[in-house]
Amino acid sequence: MSFTAYTPASVPAPPAGRREWTALAVLLLPCLLVSMDVSVLYFAVPFLTAELEPSSVQQLWILDVYGFVLAGLLITMGALGDRIGRRRLLLSGALLFGLASALAAYARSAEMLIAARALLGVGGATLMPSTLALIRNLFHDAKQRGKAVAIWSVATTGGIAIGPVLSGVLLEHFWWGSVFLINAPAMVLLLVCGPLLLPEFKNPAAGRFDLPGSLLSLLTMLPIVYGIKETARNGLAAPPVIALVVGLLAGAAFVHRQRTARHPMLDLELFRHRGFSVSVLMNLLAMFAVVGCAVFFTQYLQTVRGMSPLEAALWNLLPTLAVGGMAPMATVLAQKMDRAYVIALGFTVAAGGFVWLSWLEPGSALWYVLVGSSVYASGLVMVMSLGNELAIGVAPPERAGSASAVLESGTELGGALGMAILGSIGSAVYRGRMDDALPAGLPSGTADAVRETLAGAAAVAGHLPGRVGGALLTAARSAFMDGLQTAVLGAAGVMVLGAVLAVALLRGLRTTGAEGEGGDASDEATATALSTTPGPAAAPGSVS
Repeated sequence: MSFTAYTPASVPAPPAGRREWTALAVLLLPCLLVSMDVSVLYFAVPFLTAELEPSSVQQLWILDVYGFVLAGLLITMGALGDRIGRRRLLLSGALLFGLASALAAYARSAEMLIAARALLGVGGATLMPSTLALIRNLFHDAKQRGKAVAIWSVATTGGIAIGPVLSGVLLEHFWWGSVFLINAPAMVLLLVCGPLLLPEFKNPAAGRFDLPGSLLSLLTMLPIVYGIKETARNGLAAPPVIALVVGLLAGAAFVHRQRTARHPMLDLELFRHRGFSVSVLMNLLAMFAVVGCAVFFTQYLQTVRGMSPLEAALWNLLPTLAVGGMAPMATVLAQKMDRAYVIALGFTVAAGGFVWLSWLEPGSALWYVLVGSSVYASGLVMVMSLGNELAIGVAPPERAGSASAVLESGTELGGALGMAILGSIGSAVYRGRMDDALPAGLPSGTADAVRETLAGAAAVAGHLPGRVGGALLTAARSAFMDGLQTAVLGAAGVMVLGAVLAVALLRGLRTTGAEGEGGDASDEATATALSTTPGPAAAPGSVS
């Protein structure tokens, strides 16, 4: 099977109307909820722990299993949607997501909650690639599609910031299960409106589903994401290293399978188009910085500035709200100049924000943190919005499900790498500073806790006499700030690298259907015979 990038027909595509934009609003519901479920448990853990009494290992699985399953199944679900229909997969996933939410809300044991969270991960893996692929089918005009993808990007990133705030508000008035039950009404709305507003689309030439390839993709992503996160949490140890080795071996087997299978799950020829492959890389670098630094700023607000979790979540929400217009602005700029320079500008802006935050001190004004966070978030929203739109635009419409799944997998992997690498850098600096700053007179057995984390040092300081405890907390906060400053400088360096790569690899990329390049221009009919709305015949690119 070979891939020729999508080339649009010469007939102008009809612009999207009210129905398509209403359908986009419906598609934003699962985007928000899936991304919110990544962070919605942050405040609920103490409440569910008191009722379900999970062990420490079970508590970690309650938090992590959703992301593990989601990352492991994205490619599988993207390919499945191309075969059975993206609307069908979206609605099936919405039903599963709603039922799993109810199961999680009324869980009566830790095991039951872990199982429900795993099912939520399965449902989330069906929803994310389906929404982006359906946008490809709803908006045939390149300019309108760019705006739609920009809105989708803002909703996806905004959900992660909204999750802790919504969780905190619900827990003020209801029981911990309410953080899951809030998903059910939105899923019901999607199930009602989806069949009325969303067209069906599937690839009639996709062939049989590649079950061995699906299992290999799961065996690739799950161990790799698990290994990276465990290494970030506990350092190098045998289990995460073995998991990484297993994942890499499975990945090699997956690539071989996709090259030789008669009906591969993922067309590797997509990666030969630089518009697609570079977009995946740009998204990975952006999420590397976002996730890798987020944990430091959360700890800064709570442990250094002494904010409550809800207060910290509310302040964290402000930069997200402030940058909401950056994605549409990036789309407009990309229509007037080479998008390579716009993406490079986004990376440069993000680098400036991280450099600004490298001068952050324990006593810095709150506005200083918010300005720096807003600046780097603005730049990264520009990068990810244009990356998503470019990758979906150059992929043939019939491969949009697989293409969006690869994009989402790249962001998951980038986030895990950022947490592992930047988190490890910051932790190493903190431990090094604390080794030289431990005050005399610490109780026996507390030195390790003090060296490990700022939270551990704060807990020990709280049990020490005033002057000794104050000295320990001051030293720990200073060491933490050194680690934060080093981590954000590392993120700034990655952003500079991203800017250079964007110009070097994307400059001059034509997206109007030139030979060897993708078509950002309109593909005037992507609905198949299964489409619920009449339209002109499909005009896909050459796929044989």
